[in-house]
Amino acid sequence: MEVPGAGYVVLTLLVALFGALALRYARRLVTVARVLRRGVRADGTCVRVETEPYARSDARRHFFAFRTADGTQVEFEDLAGGSTTRGTPVTVTYDPRDPRGTATVAGRGSWSPVLQALALTAGCGTAALGFAVLLFFEITGGGR
Repeated sequence: MEVPGAGYVVLTLLVALFGALALRYARRLVTVARVLRRGVRADGTCVRVETEPYARSDARRHFFAFRTADGTQVEFEDLAGGSTTRGTPVTVTYDPRDPRGTATVAGRGSWSPVLQALALTAGCGTAALGFAVLLFFEITGGGR
């Protein structure tokens, strides 16, 4: 049994989902690039690594902590490699106006957070564009 318009709904939801993710990662990309250029550096530590359900080896969340120049303890989540474990020392770069919202695990000369955000932005943006093209062809009949 075919539901009329179900294809439109599914494709529209996929465009919206991947478009929203692309925008989120694009904002993170801009923030990380700005912080790496003008931010303050501090020594930090990986305080915990959480494994997602189903024991997927690639599904880990890394949490880091550092102290700002005024002594405030800040904890944040960021992307990290598989070799980062609890207790691993890291360099944190952050904007003093919003340490929790801008902190990233990177020092000057380390562009991996930029590359990660760029890859996620490009991947989600490409998916959104691809689903938008499919939706367009579905609506217009695709040259039939």
